[in-house]
Amino acid sequence: MSRNHTLQRMLTANAQWAEDVEKAEPGFFAECAKGQNPHTLWIGCADSRVPDSVITNAKPGEIFVHRNIANQLHLHDDNVLSVLRYAVDFLGVEHVVIVGHTECGGASACLHAVQSSKFSPEDPVTISSLPADSALNRWLAPLSKHVSSLKLSSTPPSEALPIVVEENVKMQVENLCQTITIQDAWGKGTPKGQDVWVHGWVYDIAKGKLKDLNISQGPPNAKKTLSQ
Repeated sequence: MSRNHTLQRMLTANAQWAEDVEKAEPGFFAECAKGQNPHTLWIGCADSRVPDSVITNAKPGEIFVHRNIANQLHLHDDNVLSVLRYAVDFLGVEHVVIVGHTECGGASACLHAVQSSKFSPEDPVTISSLPADSALNRWLAPLSKHVSSLKLSSTPPSEALPIVVEENVKMQVENLCQTITIQDAWGKGTPKGQDVWVHGWVYDIAKGKLKDLNISQGPPNAKKTLSQ
């Protein structure tokens, strides 16, 4: 299939989708153009098999999204930190969810590196075919260091990877809770007055289902109900 044919198929599918949505819900796009009011910020992996709005059956405008390799939240990354600040302070999201997934390529690369004899936690190189200071190696270094602390060097990869995926989500949730934006929301309140909760989920690609890791955290003294 040619590149042009692939792109044209995407454009044609979009035109058909827009027509179908407008027929089913007249005026939907006109309303969208007036602004957005998402309830959730989704921080997930860039993997093409984990499309947030598709797997949650969400409509445009319901989920604000940030995606990167291996669903990381680095405390020095202005990209994710600016998305977080905008979502909480200006859009008024009530939930921030870190979403990992099974068969994650980034997590698998970190595990493979850690299980090799050449890995050094002090100077981690996740992908040996790339320069040590390449963007991808710098990006994955914190996760590789974390994986090395899990003592999985002799665990079969098929057993170790699900552990890495979940532990990665847990670490990113802890990082999220340390951000100035979340600390401000919990300590001072938010400009729009909403409570903000953080959560950790894992999407099972083989089953198409999301798993709540039950590690949610929220503001002191706030009560969370299942309906939230």
